[in-house]
Amino acid sequence: MSELIDEQADSPRSDFFNRYARLLPGAVALLSMLVFLIAAPFAKIPLRQVPAFIPAYESALVLSDLITSVLLFGQSVIARSRALGALASGYLYTSTIALLHMLSFPGLFSPTGLLNAGPQSTAWIYMFWHAGFPCFVIAYALLNDRKPARITGRTGGAGRLMFIVGALLCLAAGMVALATAGERLLPEIIRNNHYTPAMRWVAGSTWGFCLLALAVLCRQRRRSAIDWWLMVVLCVWICDVALSAVFNGGRYDLGFYVGRIYGMCAASFVLLLLLIENTLLHSRLAAALDELKRLATTDPLTGVANRRAFDAALTAHWQRAVHDRSPLSLLMIDIDFFKRFNDHHGHVEGDRCLVLVAECLTRTVRRANDLVARYGGEEFVVLLPETDAASAAHVAQRMCDAVAALAIPNGGAPHMANVTISVGVASLVIETGAEMTDLTKAADHALYLAKAAGRGRVEEASLIA
Repeated sequence: MSELIDEQADSPRSDFFNRYARLLPGAVALLSMLVFLIAAPFAKIPLRQVPAFIPAYESALVLSDLITSVLLFGQSVIARSRALGALASGYLYTSTIALLHMLSFPGLFSPTGLLNAGPQSTAWIYMFWHAGFPCFVIAYALLNDRKPARITGRTGGAGRLMFIVGALLCLAAGMVALATAGERLLPEIIRNNHYTPAMRWVAGSTWGFCLLALAVLCRQRRRSAIDWWLMVVLCVWICDVALSAVFNGGRYDLGFYVGRIYGMCAASFVLLLLLIENTLLHSRLAAALDELKRLATTDPLTGVANRRAFDAALTAHWQRAVHDRSPLSLLMIDIDFFKRFNDHHGHVEGDRCLVLVAECLTRTVRRANDLVARYGGEEFVVLLPETDAASAAHVAQRMCDAVAALAIPNGGAPHMANVTISVGVASLVIETGAEMTDLTKAADHALYLAKAAGRGRVEEASLIA
């Protein structure tokens, strides 16, 4: 993800990240600290016990972290980045252990939780949860700061991903097993819903992991938007642990509720960044696709449609004309004595002549579904759907007059002071059994007649099939 953000740094669509990459995360971090300073003195105030708060808040956490993990795994595959894979693993770990923490919470689904945990097991799971994520952030920062951090060759596909997911599930399950089955091996940190003095040491260790992760992030030579928001997440997590495990007295007091709300907000920061960035990436991809389509269907010199676009339009309008039994007209246009013009004036002036003629033809057509295309060399075609022979001949004559009015000197052509065009007109009322080649052959034959008759004129070859 960070690589993709960096690649967009020069894009106008990335102004949001360029301007607020540091300002917005800093403002959020300061706001979080302000809320913490206001809430800390009142953290021990007991509040009403609302057991439904735990499943609501942790369900939101699980879903948020799971979605973040999926997005990050996707970005790691696209960018072939081990660093993003490590961060995605961290969010998958937090999503899994948060779910197990909810299942173990006493009094939620049963007096001892669904995991039949002891009185302090849930508190230890909470600490394993908040101490584990900074470790993944450290791994992300270290891998991201090294040039060989990209996955080379094959990405490993589904097999590698399943192995990572399985390992993370086993890790989370192992931490929960240690907190439940191995409860007696761990110091007592909660008694009768109140924290013991040992909790301060455990919480301090968790702070240490968060501070270490912050330090590793800060020492990076280049920091992307996701790095800044990860710093905010770690700052909020420090406040979360402080309010819900140090400055408060136990469960269901002010610090307990505010701390967990902190955690829920922190879980959404990176997710929101990923969603915004994915939206920008999708927008850029759509713009790039439109540009590729334009390049694939536009003549690079004249700017009108190319042969490919003409063939596609002819097929589409032919099928519509067959269905509606409506007339379809085609103008085949050739610049008179263009080879001599090139030989006399040079290829630069020849290209300029082609551009001027193409612009003139485009200005002459008046309907949105009429198509002017460069057929090849000095030849152009004009497709006129739902146009009969008389109307098509009228358009062709306007084009002849408009090109002549350009007064482009043609010193290499005999008896012609200025550049002119010859136009062959073919109009077909399409019935079942007709073929597209009938129309193009008729227009080409009419163009031959216009040239044979002296050039600079329009000839018709109306057909009914």
